[in-house]
Amino acid sequence: MQYIPIKNLSEFVGKEVTLRGWLYNKRSSGKVRFIILRDGTGLLQCIYFKGNVSNEVFELADRLGQESSIEVTGKVKEEPRAPGGFELDATGLSVISESHDYPITPKEHGVEFLMDLRHLWLRSSKQTAILRIRHRIVKAIRDYFDGHGFTLMDPPILTPAACEGTSTLFETPYFDLGKAYLTQSGQLYAEAGAMAFGKVYTFGPTFRAEKSKTRRHLTEFWMVEPEVAFAELNDDMDLAEDFLEYVVQTVIKDKEEELKIIERDTTHLKNIKKPLPRITYDEAVDILKKNGIDFEWGNDLGAADETIISNQYEKPVMVHHYPSIVKAFYMKRDPNNDKLALAVDVLAPEGYGEIIGGSQREDNYDVLLQRIKEHNLPQEAFEWYLDLRRYGSVPHSGFGLGIERTVAWICGLDHVRETIPFPRMIYRNTP
Repeated sequence: MQYIPIKNLSEFVGKEVTLRGWLYNKRSSGKVRFIILRDGTGLLQCIYFKGNVSNEVFELADRLGQESSIEVTGKVKEEPRAPGGFELDATGLSVISESHDYPITPKEHGVEFLMDLRHLWLRSSKQTAILRIRHRIVKAIRDYFDGHGFTLMDPPILTPAACEGTSTLFETPYFDLGKAYLTQSGQLYAEAGAMAFGKVYTFGPTFRAEKSKTRRHLTEFWMVEPEVAFAELNDDMDLAEDFLEYVVQTVIKDKEEELKIIERDTTHLKNIKKPLPRITYDEAVDILKKNGIDFEWGNDLGAADETIISNQYEKPVMVHHYPSIVKAFYMKRDPNNDKLALAVDVLAPEGYGEIIGGSQREDNYDVLLQRIKEHNLPQEAFEWYLDLRRYGSVPHSGFGLGIERTVAWICGLDHVRETIPFPRMIYRNTP
């Protein structure tokens, strides 16, 4: 028997079909039973009239519990008012597996309750829409870099040393070699790739043992990190804005239905096109002071600061030339002002904060070695990284984009916990 997915019903109007899925919802009205079927590709209203089906089928339609797995048969009809635009004049119903007392009912539930049942919450319309949008964002990212001459390079997840800072490392024993750490970033390895291929990108999970409980933080998240040889800071910013425009506009075009399901107003998103506004850190500080914030030059921008700055713009804003003291050891300093790093952060509007962080990398061997020592990092763990400066060093730049923050922004979500199938936070590592 051929089973038809709900997404293909437009090809079978007026024909009898059989579908398989789960009972998403149901209701009764006199001699009619309505079952909403979901199969992972969409929702379908199946209508059972008492006179058109056997008593056994009619009673079964009335008895079945939410999320029972079922098989339905009937004739496809166009119905603009129904979910998906079609309904089934149903004639058959059989049970694959009955479900009783499904814990997530069609009513309001608390977030912690739903997170404890995340493995079931994923079945809801909003959650599936969010994760479909995430899927399209990921594909758009790959399409962009694959279409612009970048080579995908997979960095290791277990690393011998820190990239962003030793205080946020997850540590694990590593056989007879001592300790290893879950990667904070694939960037250092991407730099090696850029010296081999010219343009590369890494894409994978990263881990930060950062004790943050904000709506923007996860301990395990995904990052894409392009790295380009012979690129300076302005080249890096040009790449970031072109890339961001492509991703956002692709998602708006291809995921219109899902964006409607989650009730996302896409008015501002449609304006995300280059050029993006660019301001220096100094200009950002001026914005904060004009808004009554007692901000001291040299501090890093906090979440509240980023929100105030980004609220001045309808597009993501690029803040560049940060104080070097708040940036990583590998970032090149401004040759005209040693107190500044050739770094850029892209702040998303609507209070979503930093979604891209990047910089021009330090390409001078002696300077990089000095920075490693200043940050009290073990030189032996970075000898391979120093080799990139010993043998044919060139100016190079790159950035990292966090997938979950980007999904949260594009979807208009309150918290990043809904942007990944099974979020890991400082107070949650289940289910």
